[in-house]
Amino acid sequence: MRAADLLSPRPEGLYCPPGDFFIDPVRPVPSALITHGHSDHARAGHGAVLATAETLDIMALRYGQEFAGSTQAMRLGETISLNDVKVTFQPAGHVLGSAQICVEHRGMRIVASGDYKRQPDATCAPFIPIPCDVFITEATFGLPVFRHPHPSDEIARLLKSAEQFPDRTHLVGAYALGKAQRVISLLRQAGYERTIYIHGALAKLCDYYQSRGVELGDLQPATVETGDRQDFAGEIVIGPPAAFSDRWARRFPDPVACFASGWMRIRQRARQRGVELPLIISDHSDWDELTETITETGAGEVWVTHGREEALVRWCELDGIAAKPLHLVGYEDEGD
Repeated sequence: MRAADLLSPRPEGLYCPPGDFFIDPVRPVPSALITHGHSDHARAGHGAVLATAETLDIMALRYGQEFAGSTQAMRLGETISLNDVKVTFQPAGHVLGSAQICVEHRGMRIVASGDYKRQPDATCAPFIPIPCDVFITEATFGLPVFRHPHPSDEIARLLKSAEQFPDRTHLVGAYALGKAQRVISLLRQAGYERTIYIHGALAKLCDYYQSRGVELGDLQPATVETGDRQDFAGEIVIGPPAAFSDRWARRFPDPVACFASGWMRIRQRARQRGVELPLIISDHSDWDELTETITETGAGEVWVTHGREEALVRWCELDGIAAKPLHLVGYEDEGD
């Protein structure tokens, strides 16, 4: 069968006609398969949702227990049949519970990778390349300029700055799901044993990660209502990026503004956001990892979505791989 007969883009998202389901739909649909818990991929209001147990839990934390009409948990590596379409979830290495979705029917195998990264991450299962006929890849950092350094080197820069400026608070902007927990985990791996202070918006997800066996150490709320703001001198405080533009960030002594993101490779972005210490730590694959992954899958055709689509399509064509952009709308860079 043709790949387009198995999966095709629609306004709601990628649709599988023989299986009658959508993958990461951006509008409410009767049946949705969800790759991971970021809000641009996991939305409330679907009739039925199939996802890993962790993704379902994260959706419940974010949207409430009644976020869908019904839910079904998938184990990584498990295969089920939906109207004779075989569906398998495999780890994507993006955030806790993230998965690639492999769809097979009549000899055609398509892998929808969702968002993925290849760097080691103690907070989630590592990405597994899946041989396939068609590979659907993200392209968030799909330009050759994006080559991520090793995250331990970026954490070393943060710790060095904290040592050099013991009278200042280091405020680290990190997205609430995945990035914040990864930064905390990296700090612990680097030997940082002090209390790490977190914004209240991170508490539920950090608690959930720890309940799933991800060790984050001693975390305390970053509030100064009941204490002296100088209590945070020399400390590391982590919060969602949006909190750094409100009154909360101004409560700390002479803060060093940090931001953990792959976008920090672009100096102009760091300057625009007033970032003093940019940390290039991404939960997405960089250019080399994207191209290496495409090669590893052995796919004869690649569909590119949400990101710098044209450059990656051109790379595939020059390498003799058929490729096209999907132009899906509604996917952002929440977990960059």
